[in-house]
Amino acid sequence: MSNEITTLKVAYIPEHFSTPLFFAEQQGYYESQNLKIEFVKVLEGTGRLVKLLNDGEVDIAIGLTEGFIADLAKGNDSYKLIDTYVNSPLLWAVSTGSNRNELTKVDQLDGKSIGVSRIGSGSYIMSFVLAHDLKFSKEFSNFPILSTFKNLRDSVNHKLEDKELNSDAFMWEYFTSKKYYDNGEIKQIGQIYTPWPSWVITANAKTLESKNEAIKAFVSSVNKGINYFNVNKDKAIEYIGENLDYSKEDAGEWIKTVNFNSKVGQDELNWEAVVGKTSEILKIAGVLTDSDEVISSRLESTVLKKL
Repeated sequence: MSNEITTLKVAYIPEHFSTPLFFAEQQGYYESQNLKIEFVKVLEGTGRLVKLLNDGEVDIAIGLTEGFIADLAKGNDSYKLIDTYVNSPLLWAVSTGSNRNELTKVDQLDGKSIGVSRIGSGSYIMSFVLAHDLKFSKEFSNFPILSTFKNLRDSVNHKLEDKELNSDAFMWEYFTSKKYYDNGEIKQIGQIYTPWPSWVITANAKTLESKNEAIKAFVSSVNKGINYFNVNKDKAIEYIGENLDYSKEDAGEWIKTVNFNSKVGQDELNWEAVVGKTSEILKIAGVLTDSDEVISSRLESTVLKKL
């Protein structure tokens, strides 16, 4: 790259998984590559990330594998999936209101109302995977769109003014939910792991073409941030406890479970794990309904084997 500074807008979800991105900033890895990163905090989940990419409001977005794979497989070609960010699966907790005494276990949700952050987000897509795994006999009655995690919690507790936004349960990452189990706001009635690597990096298609070297430099910097995270886990726990909505105890437990991709931008994408397995399960769960040939063609044109 030349000495000219390139600005990239990067959308992220402000959860514990974002830590390596900010370690890369703290350690000057972006700056050393002549990058200026403008981080865009997104509370609403992967569905919102997709919209920002579609509208060209951000250059890069980091979010949940299933949300992006489902969207790309349905024909969106305004962005591309460029690499895996987290190799380990995501533990989705199924939650309801703390006083919902009629709901105590996940198989009682057959035909119930499921709150989601946005249509197309992981919270929406994983509900279909859950229903398929549990062999529910009825479809969920509706999916109130609630945007934020707080609204989701208020929805299952029937605290929202608009009663049509009330729901029976919602799905969210376990450690992000745990604080609210501990304080009694919501209760957990089930859980499910994603059977695929949980987080990926995506880039707006036009940016990928016009700022290809800058995006490669960003990915290289993130890789350094991940490696810094891996050898400084005590600092990671401290950072998460001081800057994000987690106790240091919960951060410590989460760190035992997470496996970031320590070769971001270096190796070929694990196509079978990220694309093959994810799309196959989404087809079985009824999220993807087009022919295998159409789905495969779309994914082959929008998922890069190597940046």
